[in-house]
Amino acid sequence: MPGSTVIHTQGLSKSYKDIHALKDLSMEVQGNSIFGFLGPNGAGKTTTMKLLLGLIRPTAGGGTVFGRDIQRDSVEIRSHIGYLPQEPRFYEFMSARETLEFVAGFYFKGPSKLVKERVSETLQLVGLEDKADRPIKGFSGGERQRLGIAQAQVNYPDLLILDEPAASLDPLGRHDVLEVLEKLRKYTTVFYSTHILDDVQQISDTVAILNKGQLAAYGSIDTLLAGGGGTVYEVTLKGDAAAAEQRAGAQPWVSKIQAKEANGVTRWVVSVADEEQAELHLLRLLLEDPALVVTEFGRKQFELEDIFMQIVQGGQNGR
Repeated sequence: MPGSTVIHTQGLSKSYKDIHALKDLSMEVQGNSIFGFLGPNGAGKTTTMKLLLGLIRPTAGGGTVFGRDIQRDSVEIRSHIGYLPQEPRFYEFMSARETLEFVAGFYFKGPSKLVKERVSETLQLVGLEDKADRPIKGFSGGERQRLGIAQAQVNYPDLLILDEPAASLDPLGRHDVLEVLEKLRKYTTVFYSTHILDDVQQISDTVAILNKGQLAAYGSIDTLLAGGGGTVYEVTLKGDAAAAEQRAGAQPWVSKIQAKEANGVTRWVVSVADEEQAELHLLRLLLEDPALVVTEFGRKQFELEDIFMQIVQGGQNGR
């Protein structure tokens, strides 16, 4: 349900002899959200998924899925989860419809008409209704991934765990998969790992970044893209900006102004301590100066890739 906690971990850890695959992971995933789980190879993403699914046991800490303990109640938890591996496998001679009817047969015991209706709904959800009766052998990579999502979704799961759902796809295939994930938000919670940062930035509500088995960043996508350190504005000015810089810098809600001037154009990066006051007064203060023309003004938006690289490279430098 929206607003409910679907996944909760507290100090979740896993070690293999002297190798700490996951250390002290504490996070929450909210219902009907899309949660992006990021990290370089070997960061601990797959280990976390295995722990949540009850396929391996933690060394320390623990967690719950749907309020049930991931160790004691793993069988019950898995009955409410759909899972997509990075490279789903199919019987090539079968059609998409036949595949889903085969899988649905493990979950639904009742009139075949209801099973067929569920399969048709799922095919429509992932955009494969027009290719439902063609052999999978001729499917593109994107179509296979969408069929994999359909297969994971056919049993009405409360949580979808997807491992690199758009990996190795061309831009069109990735677009189609992302479109499906957006649709699924209405029906379930999506927890997916990926290394394609642009995709995460487009559709995720919340993001966690692992590095060397530890949680390096965690929060809403808006918070991360704001830099995680407060609100920052970017301003471009024409004219004499010296007096305006003094006035703006004297405001109690301005933390710092970094100014660069070249060819009669001044660019400011303004860090503010009070977002509400800055939104109300910063632009007005600049427009009141007759010696200035404001050509650009807006909140700074960081790219997720920049934040990710800072975290990963910072961790490497700290070895």
